[in-house]
Amino acid sequence: MKQNNYQGALQTPLHSGFNAASTTADVIKGIDLTGKIAIVTGGNTGIGLETTGTLAAAGATVIVPARDVEKAKRNLLGVPNVEIAAMDLMDPTSIDKFAGSFLASGRPLHLLINNAGIMWVPLRRDSRGIESQLATNYLAQFQLTARLWPSLKKADGARVVNVSSQGHQFAPFDFEDPNFLYRNYETLLSYGQSKTAVNLFTMELDNRAKASNVRAYSVHPGSIGGTELGREAPLELFKNGFCDADGNMLPEVLASLKTISQGAATTVWCATSPLLNQTGGVYCEDADVAELATVESPSGGVKPYSLNEPGAKRLWTLTEEMIGYKFNC
Repeated sequence: MKQNNYQGALQTPLHSGFNAASTTADVIKGIDLTGKIAIVTGGNTGIGLETTGTLAAAGATVIVPARDVEKAKRNLLGVPNVEIAAMDLMDPTSIDKFAGSFLASGRPLHLLINNAGIMWVPLRRDSRGIESQLATNYLAQFQLTARLWPSLKKADGARVVNVSSQGHQFAPFDFEDPNFLYRNYETLLSYGQSKTAVNLFTMELDNRAKASNVRAYSVHPGSIGGTELGREAPLELFKNGFCDADGNMLPEVLASLKTISQGAATTVWCATSPLLNQTGGVYCEDADVAELATVESPSGGVKPYSLNEPGAKRLWTLTEEMIGYKFNC
């Protein structure tokens, strides 16, 4: 019996019955989350907002940490069972403060959805000098999960869902220069590296945490229209076959995109599906476990380099050094 997903050992579809067109309403059908506590980062916009609404409608209490609390209040107006708190993923002190407040409440944490992320941003660094996509998309996930570990363990059956991306295929993790101190900064290479890190972290977290009945999953939502992810992207990135001369997205491109509800479906499926009760550490897409991306199937699936055991263990140690906190789970 395969006990972990090192080298992609568990990357075999489970034939969930869902597909790319499945929505959050499809995957949550029949699931009752009454009494469950969830945290959804980025839970007030895009697929995060859809995730929050779906979990809350199923009975969960959902805490949404947000950098802009007033915006979160506006976007979540009318959504039941929601609590809003302040947190900035680029500020490690803010992450610790939020986590400390939740721990002080004494509540278990059944679902941690690390959804928030950035893309197509220029070179920026946080107060530690860490490149912003690595800091936001990955290090913040690791730090928040580590800080909330006592509450996850207390739930006795928690799941951590880390939103990754097919964009991990843009780049492996560069252990020699993760912060672009010596190589030229390319925004998509930075994004790809950060999402590869998410996959490695998820796999290693699951292997370490499963003894405490905590499982972890990484998710590719798909290409989705109507989110804020590309708000800083220069138009030149989209013009090559995606937009017309005026910058309007071509109809055939729009038709190929998932809706927000379809995009959030895999996150919700990973958070709630009974099919995953005995499986963790896997990369999922289209509401199922994805296949390995090979030379024969290069476009979809998960790259083996993002499920590499030595890389995952090396990254864990490096991350503890970068955030100055040891995550013993």
